[in-house]
Amino acid sequence: MSGITVTVKLFAAYQEAYRVPELVLEFPQNTAVKEVRDRLITEHPELAQLRDITRFGVNLQFVEPDTILQDGDEVVLIPPVSGG
Repeated sequence: MSGITVTVKLFAAYQEAYRVPELVLEFPQNTAVKEVRDRLITEHPELAQLRDITRFGVNLQFVEPDTILQDGDEVVLIPPVSGG
């Protein structure tokens, strides 16, 4: 199989845009976690303001944007949360 499948957990503005708590998406092999964010922003351009301030988690660990995903990974996109 040439691709990978990842589960993307959505929070805050990402969840508001998609109206679901998670997505299951397919990507090519050697996809970096930042490409998940970029795909969501392409689908929902109103999220573009989060591009440079979103942090990434893979399998409950914070990771760098260029971390390569593996099949079955759980990705979390963590936008900044305003207080309250």
